[in-house]
Amino acid sequence: MSVEFIGHVFPHEQSETIAPSGPIVQPDYLRELAKAHEASGFDRVLIPHSSSMVDGFIIADQTLNATERLGVLLAHRPGFVAPTQVARKYATIDAFHPGRIAMHVISGGDDADQARDGDWIDKPSRYRRSGEFLEIVKQEWSSTSSEHFDHEGEFYKVKDAWSTVTPAGGHIPIYFGGASTDAVRVGAEHADVYAVWGEPLSGFRERIDQIQSAAAEHDRKLRFSVSLRPIVADTEEEAWAEGREILEKTEERASQYVNSMIGGGKERGSFRTNEGSQRLLAFAEENEVHDERLWTALAKATGAAGNSTALVGSYEQVADSLIEYVHAGADTLLIRGYEPYADTVRYGEVISIVRSKLAAREEAPVSA
Repeated sequence: MSVEFIGHVFPHEQSETIAPSGPIVQPDYLRELAKAHEASGFDRVLIPHSSSMVDGFIIADQTLNATERLGVLLAHRPGFVAPTQVARKYATIDAFHPGRIAMHVISGGDDADQARDGDWIDKPSRYRRSGEFLEIVKQEWSSTSSEHFDHEGEFYKVKDAWSTVTPAGGHIPIYFGGASTDAVRVGAEHADVYAVWGEPLSGFRERIDQIQSAAAEHDRKLRFSVSLRPIVADTEEEAWAEGREILEKTEERASQYVNSMIGGGKERGSFRTNEGSQRLLAFAEENEVHDERLWTALAKATGAAGNSTALVGSYEQVADSLIEYVHAGADTLLIRGYEPYADTVRYGEVISIVRSKLAAREEAPVSA
């Protein structure tokens, strides 16, 4: 049972507990962080997106050039660049680094952040636009000089389009996220991998069933990614002590963190309109700890601003919890920590344990 590990890169050190210092773009730090992910055994790294962040395409190029096999999952928001151009951008990177780029489609859950880049349409319309955007992107990837295409829809009109550069095999993996009915409808039809935040195992299975049912209507079956924030140490006691320190620091600077991540003076409760955040906060109200070591207090502290539920324990305990998500249906584990560089190095041991145990179970003889 193979599993994909995805980390997280940014061009400067920052998290809920670490305030950024120095220039926003620190090339040496980005390169070292990328190399640390590769050395720890990650398959890809997520390059996030918001209206105030640095250009993700450049970060992707720098990350790929700094490493030999590490892939990138480049987040992109439809609506600001023509889909035919976006398709060629991804295909061009793929031509330089074959098989090492994937697209993470972010339709946009926050109206104010969309407006900063000049997008004023409502959330349901954004998801309809994402679906149409992906239709065109996929057509552009499969076009040739002799096979042009036209498209006329609600948001885009394209005439006689084709591309001189296309990805090998005519496709680049598409990841998609969102907890709303609109998100599920679009992702089920177009995504290869559906990304879910770190809910308790029962909630995670519920999401998989919901999304697979929608995908079945299109004769499709999706893979799934779950995003978690491991807090690991040599012993369970040390891990929980570290977790309490992280919670204290997070509570101290929650508003500053949300503001630095999204911008514009956002407060930690501003994410409550996002259905994924609502689900995390509901689980936090039910219990502080689910499934023995899924800790929701950090989600509550930030208003569930992004993936914010933690797995707390020793290296082996956290590895075992990650394996439970794999058995529940996860094909991809997206993990990131509160000390971005140091945690990336620590996670190498967790990744090794997970892969070793999964391999051992596959090789074990089946009893009669």
